[in-house]
Amino acid sequence: MSELQGKRAIVTGAGSGIGMATARLLHSRGACVMLVDLNLDAVNGLAQDLGSDAVPHASNVSDLAQVEAFVTRAVELFGGLDILVNNAGIGGFGRVADIDPQHWRKVMAVDLDSVFFASRSAMPHLVKSRGSVVNTVSLSGVNADYGLTPYNTAKAGLIGLSKSMAIDYAREGVRVNMVSPGYTLTAMTAAMAQGLPEEYVARIPMNRAGAPEEMAEAIVFLASDRASFITGHNLIVDGGINAHNGQPNLLAYFAAYEQKQ
Repeated sequence: MSELQGKRAIVTGAGSGIGMATARLLHSRGACVMLVDLNLDAVNGLAQDLGSDAVPHASNVSDLAQVEAFVTRAVELFGGLDILVNNAGIGGFGRVADIDPQHWRKVMAVDLDSVFFASRSAMPHLVKSRGSVVNTVSLSGVNADYGLTPYNTAKAGLIGLSKSMAIDYAREGVRVNMVSPGYTLTAMTAAMAQGLPEEYVARIPMNRAGAPEEMAEAIVFLASDRASFITGHNLIVDGGINAHNGQPNLLAYFAAYEQKQ
């Protein structure tokens, strides 16, 4: 029997990237999965590919009524809920003095409010099943990027929200954890300006980008009973970036110096 056989899950942002990889992995290990995304065509296609026990649902995760609707539908279809993966998110650019307030609110709504809405709606059901929540945060929530103030702020707030939920619901059997991906090959990163992907990879000690499937493995681990004594944890999956203090690479510097001699 697969390790997640009989488990009932919701994944937001399931139409692409990390969300899609996570939905695939949960389903392959036996879970029933509701595939939530703003792009109905994407989750319809994924549901057809996965087959039975995969249900597509179009939703704007920043709208409370729509979030409550997909949680209610999942519980009705599956008979309960065991796993909530809050993965949907968008980027956000700008320094404080330059950010349009509407842009600020949109990033907060999609990246932070949506997690509050979904967790609020799902929590009573997760308490019944002694289930788990896994939130996709970001390395950008741990430390700041130049010019990504809205995104940094939303993701840092999500770390705080996740830790608060973890301690508030621990005694009721619900675990709440986070995965913070580093630079990962997704549709969002594929849209970066020419040359930027190479800049990101150059700063990764493992010298490559992460794959959505690698992030999914971390998410599914934290959602599963294998992580039964882990809650409030932020699992950073970044190829070693967070281990670096940001100072120059002396090994590369001295290697280049010796070649010039």
